[in-house]
Amino acid sequence: KNKKIGIITSDEKEKNELSIDDDYNHAEWLDYIKGLENEKERGPRCLMCFKYRLLKTARKALELGIEEFTTTLASSRWKSLNQINEAGNWAVEQLKEECNSKGLNLKFDDRNWRKGGLQQRRNELLKQEGFYNQQYCGCEFSK
Repeated sequence: KNKKIGIITSDEKEKNELSIDDDYNHAEWLDYIKGLENEKERGPRCLMCFKYRLLKTARKALELGIEEFTTTLASSRWKSLNQINEAGNWAVEQLKEECNSKGLNLKFDDRNWRKGGLQQRRNELLKQEGFYNQQYCGCEFSK
């Protein structure tokens, strides 16, 4: 299994931000969204998928003692920002008791990454770093 932990850009390094690409368990994900395979894009399947992924992200943040997390999906114009924010805040709620016991104030960064010049900066970084800009989330059920 591949696990990558690293800094994506020098800009992030200066801000002391960490990017983690964790293991992906496709069978577990399929089980989580079971019954929602034929739902439309931005529908219940997407919300469940975001909850699955952001709960894993929140758990990793808790494990590492990181108090704030987000997702690159929040910058995608093809996804519902409301669903992403709902899922991120839901993930925090699921871990509230554990966070309290560790004295951690976990928070999902729910800013609008598509406004205030952030979308433009994203596009600049894509070009500068040579990142592939996928036009969909990668879900096999995306239509």
